[in-house]
Amino acid sequence: MPPSQGSAHPFRLLGVYAALLAVIYALVFFTGDHSPTPKLGIDLQGGTRVTLTARTPDGSQPSQDSLKKAQEIIENRVNGLGVSGSEVVIDGDNLVITVPGEDGQQARALATTAKLYIRPVLAATQPQAGGTTPQTPAPGETPATETPAPGETPASETPAPGETPAETPAPTADPNAPAAGEPTTPAPQSRVFPAQAPTPTPAPGAPSAAEQQAKEIADAKALRQSTDQATQQLAMASMDCTVPDPLAGNDDPALPLVTCSQDGTEVFLLGPSRIDGQEIADATSGLNSQQARHEVNLEFRSAGADAWADLTGEYVYKRVAFVLDSQVVSAPQVQQGPQLGGRTSISGSFTADSAAELANTLKYGSLPLSFQTSEAETVSATLGLSSLKAGLLAGAVGLIAVLLYCLFVYRMLGLLAGFSLIAAGVAVYGIIVLLGRWIGFTLDLAGIAGLIIGIGLTADSFVVFFERIKDEMREGRSFRSAVPRGWARAQRTNLSGKTVSLIASVVLYLLAAGQVKGFAFTLGVTTVLDVIVLYLVTAPLMMLAARSPFWAKPSVNGLGSMQQIARERGAGQSRPKEMSR
Repeated sequence: MPPSQGSAHPFRLLGVYAALLAVIYALVFFTGDHSPTPKLGIDLQGGTRVTLTARTPDGSQPSQDSLKKAQEIIENRVNGLGVSGSEVVIDGDNLVITVPGEDGQQARALATTAKLYIRPVLAATQPQAGGTTPQTPAPGETPATETPAPGETPASETPAPGETPAETPAPTADPNAPAAGEPTTPAPQSRVFPAQAPTPTPAPGAPSAAEQQAKEIADAKALRQSTDQATQQLAMASMDCTVPDPLAGNDDPALPLVTCSQDGTEVFLLGPSRIDGQEIADATSGLNSQQARHEVNLEFRSAGADAWADLTGEYVYKRVAFVLDSQVVSAPQVQQGPQLGGRTSISGSFTADSAAELANTLKYGSLPLSFQTSEAETVSATLGLSSLKAGLLAGAVGLIAVLLYCLFVYRMLGLLAGFSLIAAGVAVYGIIVLLGRWIGFTLDLAGIAGLIIGIGLTADSFVVFFERIKDEMREGRSFRSAVPRGWARAQRTNLSGKTVSLIASVVLYLLAAGQVKGFAFTLGVTTVLDVIVLYLVTAPLMMLAARSPFWAKPSVNGLGSMQQIARERGAGQSRPKEMSR
């Protein structure tokens, strides 16, 4: 059997693997936070827990179906790939979110509404003089301007904060709005309200907290969602953008709305919603290289694309507002219309993280319930660093045991196996660090178990390869010729075994939940890396050893017994021939 192609240039293959390691660690040390430390799971480093209390507009008890749907959406937001180590559980009428680390704001942000409406702007003004100073916007929360995707007509920028628009039309009711008093059914919303101080026990006969909440929402709707022009003017004049909004997440999309921009610098009168956020097919974040700013790119479904074309055609030289959780995120002016293609983008003072967070929230849809968040509380590690050290010790013991076995059975060839294991371990560590930055992968005890099993799978590849070499030498071949022929036979066996292992990992990942997913993920990663190491490290090293007189010595490679068996077989086959003469 001829030598396997691809093993003829061992130095070239080793150079490719060295280049891969250089790229991995260049990304580790020169991108992100530059830290070579992997993210640890809740069981190893602890985390932060936030309790979300469900709220309904009428104060009634939320249904279990709504809670399960909210749980599923939040899990997708925080743990879309199943490897971040976060937990979302239902506790009565509450959802309890636990995330690794100490970032409580991240846990609270997971339950933000993501209920997006696109409404026409009927009027806009600045908060009235003498009112409270507008609140300082959080990073990435300034009103974003609309930047259409390629092929669309760009919209002009929203007036800068503090500037008076050139023309401010008087508040007028939209003709498409339903008549006053007409009943409407609000779509389910999902707003996380600011945490409030503990409410004192109400006196006998006083309204409960749920009743008080329902009254505040009803009063806000009556004032800020009225179709009466005088009431709308009163709502705009009295709008205070510095206090928590009781209507947030509970506005009726079929009625006009008086609301603020996210930074509190403008008060808007908006018409009924023309496009629902459910019409968003996909949402991604990216950097606009031409304008050097981060954007959230939206792609509408077919119905949403048609509605966007109609809206931009109807409101040429007028403003339209992107309203998220009852606040205006962006209110650009349409320059030309209709805009076709079903794509647009929201841009503004976003950071890379805030743009990615908003895109992720919009992509997975809105929650069917409103929630009030508790203060974040620290959760101690369930296992702790002692368990981490025990897991690492178990991995080290397993590695040493494999090396000792290889040295005992295969003599100096065991050193080549050990070098391959070290090369695989270095690559795995760098990949885990990068996965923690890119997809939020956290290393927990289950993941460490997957890595330890990966050591056994990698060692299995060596055993198969070395045993194939021994088979070839039993047939009477020299060490130099047995290595390439043994590799040609061993790689088929190894590929078959790795394919089965990878299929098992994928199936387990798709069907499992929680930490089992992390185990399957790390097992799959080590399986793929094992194949790479086998072709780029182990096989080239063995080809180099086959060409070396030193490694061909039986005392070095431990294959002298195979040569003795081959000689005995040869002698046994020659005796019958001599006797027949």
